[in-house]
Amino acid sequence: MGKNDNANTGMRKGLTSYGDAGFSLFLRKAFIKGMGFTDSALDRPIIGIIDTGSDYNACHGNMSDLIDATKRGIMLAGGLPIAFPTISIHESFSHPTSMYLRNLMAMDTEEMIRAQPMDAVVMIGGCDKTVPAQLMGAASANLPAIQLVTGPMRTGSHRGEKVGACTDCRRFWGRYRAGEIDDQEIAEVNDKLVPGTGTCGVMGTASTMALVTEALGMMAPGGATPPAVSADRRRIAERSGELAVQMAASDLTPDKIMTEKAFENALSVLLAIGGSTNGIIHLTAVAGRMGIKIDLDRFNEMGRNVPVIVDLKPSGTQYMEDLHDAGGLVTVLREIRDHLHLDCTTVTGRTLGEEIDDAPARFTQNVVSDNKSPLYAEGSMAVLRGNLAPRGAIIKQSAASPDLMVHRGRAVVFKSIEDLTLRVDQDDLDVTKDDVLVLQNAGPKGAPGMPEAGYMPIPKKLAAAGVKDMVRISDARMSGTASGTIVLHVTPESASGGPLALVRDGDEIELNVPDRSITLHVSDEVLDKRRQELVLPVHANSDRGYRKLFLETVTEADLGCDFDFLMAQPADTTADER
Repeated sequence: MGKNDNANTGMRKGLTSYGDAGFSLFLRKAFIKGMGFTDSALDRPIIGIIDTGSDYNACHGNMSDLIDATKRGIMLAGGLPIAFPTISIHESFSHPTSMYLRNLMAMDTEEMIRAQPMDAVVMIGGCDKTVPAQLMGAASANLPAIQLVTGPMRTGSHRGEKVGACTDCRRFWGRYRAGEIDDQEIAEVNDKLVPGTGTCGVMGTASTMALVTEALGMMAPGGATPPAVSADRRRIAERSGELAVQMAASDLTPDKIMTEKAFENALSVLLAIGGSTNGIIHLTAVAGRMGIKIDLDRFNEMGRNVPVIVDLKPSGTQYMEDLHDAGGLVTVLREIRDHLHLDCTTVTGRTLGEEIDDAPARFTQNVVSDNKSPLYAEGSMAVLRGNLAPRGAIIKQSAASPDLMVHRGRAVVFKSIEDLTLRVDQDDLDVTKDDVLVLQNAGPKGAPGMPEAGYMPIPKKLAAAGVKDMVRISDARMSGTASGTIVLHVTPESASGGPLALVRDGDEIELNVPDRSITLHVSDEVLDKRRQELVLPVHANSDRGYRKLFLETVTEADLGCDFDFLMAQPADTTADER
């Protein structure tokens, strides 16, 4: 008899219901032996490997290499690797938006972890929504789990200038819209922006989620930054497989790692790296699966004290490959050590403080500044409140224009993304550079899916006149690769009848980032009248399938845009409060 025969481990985990446990195990082993496995192999701890490879997903183009390296690490540690597929989401190939599918991938991840026999799982993802989806699923399944990311792409070169997706995508497209470059050059740029496999090489959402996941303790130390095509990335994959076997043996489950303190560590890193605004939504969703609520006011307070110290686009000038060469995340952790909970457990079984202390020695580099001379004295994000955003809104102040951080202007309102697309470039659009662009009905329910439409284009006639930035406000999201004075995640959203839905052309709106306020200068009486006349949008084809589930159960940005029935109740919530 094998060592796992009398335990709820390995092949005995979660037996299929045939009414006869012995027969269930017998049949399971018969079929997997059809893949060539022996009884000796099947007697080992089983480590699942989530394969999110797809021909649609260049961010995951190195998946087969990483699976091979992960399998090697698992086998060297005495485990049996079993790879299996789940949904793959790519940012540019998901209609209407990748965020619409994140929760579906999280459900897929959770249920496949639960359904199939495994003692631990290595989750391989990379593109923006895949990592949070996997962390959400792992949190709910609560099986020993470790995150492995596919890694950032290398940079390309355009006419002697280093370029990379996707901050440079937006920069060159903005120049093209303004008539500064022609059709031939924009076509040349298109060939150079993504020179190979990997996630965006700037501080977009993919890079952000990789770094905050390592800070959270759910990734092998040093695992966030190695480029996708590097030997370092394969070595991290091997190490992840080895750690998964150890985690299975010690039953190191996500609830022992993803604690409230660990999320504060992740939020501190989010602020220090100039991370994507998407990061706060995703961390809120993952925390929600653990019954932990991310307090936006606490996050705002942290932002006053944790400076931006990483010189990466769009808040800086460099790329992820430069951060890797500068030592990776540990270089950042050393500088913000005083803001971290060093006693938090990581996937190694050791504390974050121990991993920092044991990392390779620091050396001179020019990507991460010291705490005394940061790129920005405050964190990358600020939480705004006011009568336009009673439950909060987010601005990435490190990527905004300093001269627009305090601004009052006239609203130019677009009622939907379709309305924006149709009218923003019309010559007769009544707009000046001092106005405030407002986009309604682009939130979780309004769009649906809360697309990255918050980065509204500068109206073409203003772009042609040299205008590079304007204050823009919406209930949508923005890519972490984008920059500008852009207010996002306004809650409540327009489609829920929030104040954003009541804004009309010509209203005065005041933004004051230092005071953390966003104010609609319209009387309560006028707003009450508009609210009585408000007609909320109704989506077509919303009476069936996933769209029906999404619209009926998705929460708003301040709760992570998760499905309400998947969120765990906080540990201290009483039955009456539920």
